[in-house]
Order: sequence, then structure tokens, then C-alpha cells
Amino acid sequence: MLREFLNDESGATMIEYGLIAALVSVAAIAALTFLGTSLTKIFNNVAAILTSV
Repeated sequence: MLREFLNDESGATMIEYGLIAALVSVAAIAALTFLGTSLTKIFNNVAAILTSV
């Protein structure tokens, strides 16, 4: 029973999946933050052009 417990790696796999999910979420948040800033600039430029026309 002790050997089975020591050889069980299912918890390590769950931790790995959790770390991968956390990394993907951090990358997604960073990408959306960067994209949001760029989109705000684009919309502001379009609004300024439409206002001046």
C-alpha cells in the first residue's frame, strides 16, 4: 500500500495542468491588454477623422 502511494503520480499531473492553465491565462490577459490599448488608439483616430470631416 505504501509503495502504491509513493508511485502514484496523478497529483503531479494535475499540478502540471494547473500550471499550464495559469500560464495560458497570463498570456491571454497580456495579449488582450496590449490589443485593447491598440484598439483604443485606432478608434480614437477614426473618431477624430470623422469629427473633422
